[in-house]
Amino acid sequence: MAIEAVIWDFGGVFTTSPFEAFRRYEAQRGLPADFIRRVNSTDPDVNAWARFERAEIDAAAFDDLFLEEATRLGHAVRGADVLPLLYGDLRPRVRSALLACKDRFKVGCITNNVAAGHGAGMASSPEKAAAVGEIMSHFQVVIESSKAGVRKPDPRIYLMMCEALEVAPDRCVYLDDLGINCKPAAALGMTAIKVSTEDQALAQLAAATGLAF
Repeated sequence: MAIEAVIWDFGGVFTTSPFEAFRRYEAQRGLPADFIRRVNSTDPDVNAWARFERAEIDAAAFDDLFLEEATRLGHAVRGADVLPLLYGDLRPRVRSALLACKDRFKVGCITNNVAAGHGAGMASSPEKAAAVGEIMSHFQVVIESSKAGVRKPDPRIYLMMCEALEVAPDRCVYLDDLGINCKPAAALGMTAIKVSTEDQALAQLAAATGLAF
């Protein structure tokens, strides 16, 4: 079927991956590789991370609960130390691809985020927030987990976007840096692109849309 909409994740797509910052933090502190991701993936629907992204707890509670969860897994890491690691550097080429897609298709953003930092992209400074805000202004619809009370990979959040854009799932392309978030999109019929690198993502987006980036 013809593509009518391109739906984007934000962190790890428009910005460099926070996993890179996680790995630097772990190496600097002698933690096992991917320890932070292990904490985040343990009890993924009810842990501190999931509850924070659904705005069920505030930053102070997240700090304490994440510390409890990390300690149970063997290493004391505070949630407050993890949050600053989320803010990656913006990718100008991906922004340009968004503008090209906007000229031809409907565009939306689904982001799992928390009520911390500056704006939907959780930028670490007002200056970055301004750049994030400029990107966000190009989307017809933005769905933030911390405002919607539902987070990826719950299929409901993808269907909320399709309803808002008035488009069927099988006429959508979806980009996300996490495979676990791409799977429900693909199950709904979307053309899902897992963003591993900038070049790879843009090549696959070009193939799916017929546009050149």
